Amino acid sequence: MQQSKDVFLIMGSTRMGRNCPAITSWVAEIGKGCTDLSYEIIDLCNWHLPMDDEDGLPALRTPYRREHTRAWSGKVASAAAVVFVTPQYNWGYPAVLKNSLDHLYHEWRDKPTAIVTYGGHGGTRCAKQLRQVAASLKMSVVSTSPTITLSDAVIRENAPFIPDREFLQYKPKIQSALRELADKVHGREHPAKRLLGEARRLLSAF
Repeated sequence: MQQSKDVFLIMGSTRMGRNCPAITSWVAEIGKGCTDLSYEIIDLCNWHLPMDDEDGLPALRTPYRREHTRAWSGKVASAAAVVFVTPQYNWGYPAVLKNSLDHLYHEWRDKPTAIVTYGGHGGTRCAKQLRQVAASLKMSVVSTSPTITLSDAVIRENAPFIPDREFLQYKPKIQSALRELADKVHGREHPAKRLLGEARRLLSAF
């Protein structure tokens, strides 16, 4: 059976007027140009996942009762890797993204993962928080975490932007993260780097 090469780019924002679709599409195009993986954008607006509507804890392998949870479980399980593309809101990441993570548990385990954040301050705190949650879910997160700083005009005035022109300085770091992700998918990660990643994952959990 051929191994899946499908990478899901999960958009962390469902707000009206969001910048997430344009930024996520740009990240997908970068990935197509620097790896041999295929990329699918996952819009959480299209996934109805009510909070706390399952009887048991996902970590205990309690069978899912809701069809939407079973569908989300199957979708995430089918991915070779995931990339979270998310804004930073009030120094954290959006609740809709946390809810999508908390709906599952074992489906995330050992999943190669990259985190791309953006915002007025780039999203470093948001990325750190998300990395901690990913560590607790035993996800395999790449070491490179690209952050994209948006201008006040984009944030406050909803000014239009062209990512491939205005965010060009961030492209090399995004390429590095996605190449690291591809190495994880293909099992090409250097042993020393794998051990370093494990150490970071353990430290992030505390």
